[in-house]
Amino acid sequence: MSRIGRAPITVPAGVEIKVEDNNVVTVKGPKGTLTQQFNPNMAIAVEDGVLHVTRPNDAKENRALHGLTRTLIHNMVVGVTEGFKKELDVNGVGYRVAKEGNKLVMNLGFSHQVIVEEVPGISIEVPSANKIVILGCDKQQVGQFAAEVREKRPPEPYKGKGIKYTDEVIRRKAGKTGAKK
Repeated sequence: MSRIGRAPITVPAGVEIKVEDNNVVTVKGPKGTLTQQFNPNMAIAVEDGVLHVTRPNDAKENRALHGLTRTLIHNMVVGVTEGFKKELDVNGVGYRVAKEGNKLVMNLGFSHQVIVEEVPGISIEVPSANKIVILGCDKQQVGQFAAEVREKRPPEPYKGKGIKYTDEVIRRKAGKTGAKK
């Protein structure tokens, strides 16, 4: 039995979970509402403030879906209560970011400014000129948006210039050395 799949999810106060037909789960909380459809083989039940996910048999596909379904629902509960965030650092001479309205304006060493707009469900904060914080209640959407921002100027291995995740470690390379005789 899946250790992750059989773990119960306690529903915190202020969070409402509805399971409709076709395994459409709606989680409503203080930070927003998330809805997702899951595989109809999984049985999702909410009793006394605890959610359980069970599988019909030990077929390989059902074993794989069991833990996945439970984890996705747990991420939805965490997202509507606490939310998710990704932090990015901007390194490089003259590289800086600023927020203008709902747009992120980045100077990344190009001849032009790179402008990224907020998408619904995502908010961007710029606490300093070289730090970006991306917040939202959908874990997948926050990660995807952070990856798209990072993609505008990924870190390079020689000087480490570019946009990187705060906890990311960049493997550095030695530069060219002079000709040896």
